[in-house]
Amino acid sequence: MKTCLIVDDSRVVRKVARKIIESLNFTCFEAEDGQVALDKCKQEMPDAVLLDWNMPVMNGIEFLRELRQLDGGDVPKVIFCTTENEFSYIQEALAAGANEYIMKPFDKDIIEGKFSQLELI
Repeated sequence: MKTCLIVDDSRVVRKVARKIIESLNFTCFEAEDGQVALDKCKQEMPDAVLLDWNMPVMNGIEFLRELRQLDGGDVPKVIFCTTENEFSYIQEALAAGANEYIMKPFDKDIIEGKFSQLELI
């Protein structure tokens, strides 16, 4: 079974995302900030990462840059999931190694569509 790491400082967002992603037959793990997420990736690299931008401790873009430096860190498909919709943010995310970008609020169709595009499902 494929794994997905959900990284968001909002417990509610993590819970909603987890319910959707588990319905797509993924095992989910959660992290409330980029540092916790990075530690989890060092233990076990996920197949996918749903990543928030604005978080305390280590934000999404910092996490992504660190992740891509790790052994095997090029493997996970990273989908930024954020309220930041300026083109410069999207460009920065893609330049740092994000595979896709979705806006909050999201629903099952949006997540399923991106996972399908990235050949995760």
